Amino acid sequence: MKKIYRCFLAVIVLCTYSACDRDFEEININPSLANELDPSYLFSNAQRLSAIATYHYQGEIVQQINTPYGGLLAAGNRNIINDQHAAEAFNTLYTGPIRYLVEVMDKTAGIPEQNNLYQMARIWKAYCFQLLVDTYGDVPYSEAGLGFMQADYLPKYDPAADIYEAIIREYTEATDALDPNQAGIGAADLFYEGTVDRWKRLGNSLLLRIAMRFTKLDETKAQTLVSIAVDPARGGVMQSNDDNAYIQFNDTYTNSTSNPLLGGERANYYVSAPFVDFLKNNNDPRLRYIAVKYEIPANPLATAGAANINPEDQQGMPYGYDESSIERAPDYPGKIGAAWRYSQFNRATVMRVNAPEFMVTFSQTQLLLAEAIVRGYLSIGNAQSYYESGIEAHMEQTPLYGNTVNISAEEKQAYLQEAEIAFSQEQALQQINTQYWVSSFRNWSEAWANFRRTGYPELRPVNFPSQDPSVPAAGGFIRRLVYPLREVSVNATHVQEAIGRMGGNSLGTRLFWDSPE
Repeated sequence: MKKIYRCFLAVIVLCTYSACDRDFEEININPSLANELDPSYLFSNAQRLSAIATYHYQGEIVQQINTPYGGLLAAGNRNIINDQHAAEAFNTLYTGPIRYLVEVMDKTAGIPEQNNLYQMARIWKAYCFQLLVDTYGDVPYSEAGLGFMQADYLPKYDPAADIYEAIIREYTEATDALDPNQAGIGAADLFYEGTVDRWKRLGNSLLLRIAMRFTKLDETKAQTLVSIAVDPARGGVMQSNDDNAYIQFNDTYTNSTSNPLLGGERANYYVSAPFVDFLKNNNDPRLRYIAVKYEIPANPLATAGAANINPEDQQGMPYGYDESSIERAPDYPGKIGAAWRYSQFNRATVMRVNAPEFMVTFSQTQLLLAEAIVRGYLSIGNAQSYYESGIEAHMEQTPLYGNTVNISAEEKQAYLQEAEIAFSQEQALQQINTQYWVSSFRNWSEAWANFRRTGYPELRPVNFPSQDPSVPAAGGFIRRLVYPLREVSVNATHVQEAIGRMGGNSLGTRLFWDSPE
């Protein structure tokens, strides 16, 4: 009996390790599920998910959006640390876009017919890492995105300056390696439907953007990179609004900023006083589709009643007050039900649930070129022309917020003649970068980075009583966001190494390119 049992066991073992495993993989694949994802659609998802929500910190730091509330909503409005909001960019970019882009590159590397997708992924991965560096400083780069593929869950943190050098290489090399003679990925590319020439212009415009980050650190380097970026032999930079890189959301894939501000947070957030005042004082035609006063402001759009978009009636919410002390603010307008009478963002235009999210635009690019000329980095072109073109280009983005939005040619020209807007060589840097602030409305990560770099617009520090003590010492504004608490706890060794290199993990710690004036 034992002999029979041993023979039976041997048959099982042989079957397990030889012929009987021939159909094992096929038998254990669910025929109803996708088991090999098309890298082009992984790329689509990476593009969509890179439009991160930035209204808790970045939008408040640059003083375009405000809430008086503390608790769960406290962040940039009070210059305090709130881990939930500070961690948002870190968690979203690493678990979404970067993970997908690393996988796209792994699936397409060395495959000639996938060259363009591979290079596009390199460019957009570099963009995502620039967002992370500009937000936190030192972050995982060389070992990032490998958790899913190699089970590397505790990546080392690379120095921010080293990551920037790698990003510059990616923008440059990947842009040069794009092949216009090769087919693109069509509709899977949410920006340009795979059009290679436009991707080249995007890569070069991103190179121009990162070049200008060096204006306080190394002007020679900035000038060199600007020259490379604008070189027409390499494709040049963006030529029109057709080159804008943005995500057009819809009723299924909704905008991650509009969603909460149309829903549960609609009575909590308002257009800020500095933003309204700048637009209003300069007769900016953009104000009428950005700001609104609703008859019943706490209600959803369908029952909010009459929408007053008259620029003269708009009033932004000032900073430095909480939900109780705001009653003592100058010209306090009072409340209507659960909401204040301050201006809100127009829910039928710029805060629609399907509103586009702009990441890199022709308008921003034109303004950077204007600044590069003023700084002497470029000798070809006219700073005033680029400045005015940048303003007009941003105004011409408005139809994407709805068919009812339109700024006429006459209104554009009248605005360019306003006393504080008309180009002045003496005030050029301030004018250009203040318009960059307006042009980067809702693109708040970029607005914040450019504000730290240039100091424009000239905003007043919030100075909230309970703010993080590192902020006043850093000039009164948040210079970076702190690392997620989970990362500090779980990946402690690498995080502490990064903190030691940067000189701290506070809201007042400056990035390597953000030196004090």
